[in-house]
Amino acid sequence: MGKKLFIAEKPSVAQEFAKALKYQMSRRDGYLESEEAIVTWCVGHLVTMSYPEVYDMKYKKWSVDTLPFIPETFRYEIIPGVKKQFDIVSSLLNRPDVDTIYVCTDSGREGEYIYRLVEQEAGVSGKERRRVWIDSQTEEEIQRGVREAKDLSEYDHLADAAYLRAKEDYLMGINFSRALTLKYGNNVKNYLRRDRAVISVGRVMTCVLGMVVNREREIRSFVKTPFYRVMGSFGIPVEEGKTRPFEGEWRAAEGSTYFASPLLYKDNGFKEKKSAEELMERLGAVLPDGTMGQGFSGAFLEKCEKKKEQKNPPLLYNLAELQNDCSRMFKISPDETLRIAQELYEKKLTTYPRTDARVLSSAVAKEIHKNIGGLRGFPPAAAFAAQILENGAHKNIAKSRYVNDKQITDHYAIIPTGQGLSALRSLSAGAAKVYEVIVRRFLSIFYPPAVYQKVALTVLAKSAGLPDGERFFASFKVLTQEGYLAVSRPSFSEKRDEEEKEKKSGGEEETQCDEAFLQVLSKLRKGMQLPLSGLSVREGETSPPKRYNSGTLILTMENAGQFIEDEELRAQIKGSGIGTSATRAEILKKLVTIEYLALNKKTQTITPTLMGEMIYDVVSDSIRPLLNPALTASWEKGLTGVAEGTITPEEYMGKLDDFVRRRTNIVKQLHNQAVLYRQFDAAAGFYKKKEAQPKSRAKKEEADHGSNENKQSV
Repeated sequence: MGKKLFIAEKPSVAQEFAKALKYQMSRRDGYLESEEAIVTWCVGHLVTMSYPEVYDMKYKKWSVDTLPFIPETFRYEIIPGVKKQFDIVSSLLNRPDVDTIYVCTDSGREGEYIYRLVEQEAGVSGKERRRVWIDSQTEEEIQRGVREAKDLSEYDHLADAAYLRAKEDYLMGINFSRALTLKYGNNVKNYLRRDRAVISVGRVMTCVLGMVVNREREIRSFVKTPFYRVMGSFGIPVEEGKTRPFEGEWRAAEGSTYFASPLLYKDNGFKEKKSAEELMERLGAVLPDGTMGQGFSGAFLEKCEKKKEQKNPPLLYNLAELQNDCSRMFKISPDETLRIAQELYEKKLTTYPRTDARVLSSAVAKEIHKNIGGLRGFPPAAAFAAQILENGAHKNIAKSRYVNDKQITDHYAIIPTGQGLSALRSLSAGAAKVYEVIVRRFLSIFYPPAVYQKVALTVLAKSAGLPDGERFFASFKVLTQEGYLAVSRPSFSEKRDEEEKEKKSGGEEETQCDEAFLQVLSKLRKGMQLPLSGLSVREGETSPPKRYNSGTLILTMENAGQFIEDEELRAQIKGSGIGTSATRAEILKKLVTIEYLALNKKTQTITPTLMGEMIYDVVSDSIRPLLNPALTASWEKGLTGVAEGTITPEEYMGKLDDFVRRRTNIVKQLHNQAVLYRQFDAAAGFYKKKEAQPKSRAKKEEADHGSNENKQSV
């Protein structure tokens, strides 16, 4: 009987497989071996796509004459820096005594691609190949993955999608970057007074740049609109002539003298201050201090509506949600969050991080008591885990919204394994916080909803000038049962931080109050007269859209459908975002590295640079579809279709070939450089002089005329 060969994506993962397999292995150069098996590893990618000059040296010089470049057959080569490990892996794959290969690279599209390239270049044939697909690196999960490993051919569609994703990025990157650099590189270079300027373009990268630039330009063009609200200072009688004050907001509700009036800004404010002051006077207030005068007839409680509101625990973390929360709470970038999540996974503390799912599988739900039980050894959450098991709160989780096999593609949500707790000592403070956040989100789903008591008051204020009265509204909210909030609040978080988040996520303004005030409110009766000491005008103004931060941008990439107006198309790409959970952080990092975007490390706010805006204008005037989230998401949807077997690789490649060829040829025929200078000037006015010191127009045009775009060599 021949040997089994296990091939992992990196050395650390190979070590975990070796431990879990329980073989008595001895270390060799680049692999481990026992009598029954061999464990080896890649070091990430060992093989890459060849540069154009490998096909023909004429492609080394950038020239529009050699574009578009779309090879009939793609070439690949071993990455020089890892050739030694490739040679080791290749020899093991082809060893005569190895009859079964277990592919243990990451369980996802990119992990599949890493192995398939190695197998392709190693020329493997005549071996049984099985795919190990796991959700964590615990011993039990590795053993299950090996035991249930399927024939590798069952993942051929996934491999097709992986190859196509790489070809797509390669063809768009090479053709569009070269075409735009040759056509517009000198314009950008001369304007920014740089030695050179290569215009980097990518299917996902350029779309993300467009989202950030569009948001920045929306903010710039936003004109603030002032509005004026009328507020009433009311009181609730308590005892011995004392009152508990509260504030009510006037609204032009149905029946108001001002209902649907052109004087209004929305239904709770006026466009001009004088209109608000006029209302105050008509209600009997004496200006300028707003105290109530003789014309005021009284304020009466018209409605007192009480209701309970439940807030359910949120769904579990996928990578995008975790990156968003870490950006908000810890001000760390998405790529740093992914690095930490990967570290937690490799230390067996959590499950696979690169997932889009926010639910569990039914199979995992059956064994979830093991994860909870292990967390009794994690001090910040030990009591909660013990309580869940004691009450049996986990037993019906399979019937809840937190378990749904249909919402899972490759992996379920990120949850703690309940194992590997000894590794907590080796974690950085930041990584320990991320782990705690994951644990608390997980345990929350086994707790009941938080319950709030809400009270909404409608007060009718009457006067001689307005005998039918005008209505003021106030809402109060008190937490009566903590439910899951008791477990979800991290040990390092202050309660007011949670309340602030709650306030921001809410719609209508609600006054947070305590149990004592709730008791006061409960004594109110319809028709009661309430003291009104005065009216005031509160000035406000409309706010521009918020800039993206690193977390909200990742979430926006995940939910690209919000940009698509066409309902049918939006439905078609539902579930497909811009990029994937595995690539979004790296794309954002690259845009910052090449100075198209700027990232404020303290706030994680993202803004475009002048060069980023100039590249946006270049693409907008030449290959505008690259800026369209709908197109980018539809490409990703197509790759998902290939992976699922509903779209053939030939179909996808045909559309890709046509798009690249057609768009490259359009760029070659354009002569619109003069227009770009006006756009560059418009953008430059918003940046400090130190970022760019553009040449004068005359010098720029002289430099431009002196260049020959068709012969430029980079």
